[in-house]
Amino acid sequence: TVQQRQDLMEVIEDRHGRGSTLIASQLPTEHWHDYIGSATLADAILDRLLHGAHRLNLKGESLRKAKAQNTESVDPS
Repeated sequence: TVQQRQDLMEVIEDRHGRGSTLIASQLPTEHWHDYIGSATLADAILDRLLHGAHRLNLKGESLRKAKAQNTESVDPS
């Protein structure tokens, strides 16, 4: 929503240049602009977030999926 975008911008603006900000997302960064919506706010938010960011892109199967498969394969008797 408009309010959520403004809230996110306010948080990012308050933290920009003052401390670290960690964001975890299942949505690839190349889709963040479209997901945020408003082009002006998205540009401002992403400029502050991604400039100088260290990105860690994880690959492979989900650990939740692997854990669920291991749980299903255990015989309860």
